[in-house]
Amino acid sequence: MPGMPIATECCIGTAGSRRIKRRACHSCLSIRRPRGRYEWRVRYTTVLFCRDIMGLMQRPCLTVLAGLMPLVYPAFAQQPQLAQPGTKLSVDQLKAQIRVTAGRRLRPQSWPNGARVAVALSFDVDNMSAPLARGDLSPGVLSRGEYGAVDGLPRVLRLLDKHQIPASFFIPAVSDVLHPQMIRDILTSKRHEVGVHGWIHENLPSLNNEAEEQRLLLQAIAHLTKAVGKRPVGYRAPSWAFSPYTMGQVAKAGFLYDSSLMSSDDAYEVMLDGKSTGVIELPIEWILDDSPVLNLPGGVLPSPELVNQTFQSEFDMAYDEGGLFILTMHPHVTGHRSRIAGLEKLILHMRSRPGVWFATHEQVARYVKEKGGRSDAARVK
Repeated sequence: MPGMPIATECCIGTAGSRRIKRRACHSCLSIRRPRGRYEWRVRYTTVLFCRDIMGLMQRPCLTVLAGLMPLVYPAFAQQPQLAQPGTKLSVDQLKAQIRVTAGRRLRPQSWPNGARVAVALSFDVDNMSAPLARGDLSPGVLSRGEYGAVDGLPRVLRLLDKHQIPASFFIPAVSDVLHPQMIRDILTSKRHEVGVHGWIHENLPSLNNEAEEQRLLLQAIAHLTKAVGKRPVGYRAPSWAFSPYTMGQVAKAGFLYDSSLMSSDDAYEVMLDGKSTGVIELPIEWILDDSPVLNLPGGVLPSPELVNQTFQSEFDMAYDEGGLFILTMHPHVTGHRSRIAGLEKLILHMRSRPGVWFATHEQVARYVKEKGGRSDAARVK
């Protein structure tokens, strides 16, 4: 879709009118005469798009976001009224249901060479795998994912080469099957890491089958081991979504680290049923992911400058605290020209500060495994 959503009929009146009156909801900029608009039905809301409004738009309409998010991320969809079994459970029963938790925090006293902050950039090379997993064979949808292999990833690698920065690439095995040149290109610089990201970006909670999940995991490990030349040590669940079986299988497979959970800003040990799994968690967060804000149809938040405000603020606080900054991106999202320019600005900002250690997830995990574990009282002030 060529335009960007600016308002909905709830705040601008009749969609069929030739002119939009100077009325807008509190989160929209008032627009008089948008050009090139067309309608798109999203559930029961009519969203109007405008090709030429990017320069005028200051903030995305929250009403539009509410309408679009369920379309792209089903987890955001309004659910029918469900039973609430937790209201009838005892405290002990509630605790027994929480199987995967954070254990010992692994923040080191300092980072290598006296660095103040660790920066671990990561790219989930999903490409066409997710729509293929759910059977969406629309050429338009598939081509949007294939952009990651054709233009997105090469552009990302050129930027990383320009600044001599390492990164971790989590790849569904099917993405490599379809475009095997990608891993060869990633490994050329000898700086980057390849991690497991499922077989075909399968949705593990929906799969909900222990044997099938195990088959897909082992199949992905075997394929990437052959493609990379060594067994990957890192795992990231597709969509960061665990089934009841995922953590146990990840630990059994012998992964050094996982990067799918959100219990801390620092690395930590993952606990399963109250016992340490031996797996290190390198935590992620939705606010440090390009996809929710840059991957919606029409580009609800198309300006990398606005996105970078959050990314930069998170980095600045991690720097002040002496912590860890992990950013999750996708070649088919950040690999577009305007977005890669935004990423370069962020990299330049980070490199302008003294004492920044750029590392792969594997390097961070091995370091915190050896050096981590200091108390909160010992944090950098």
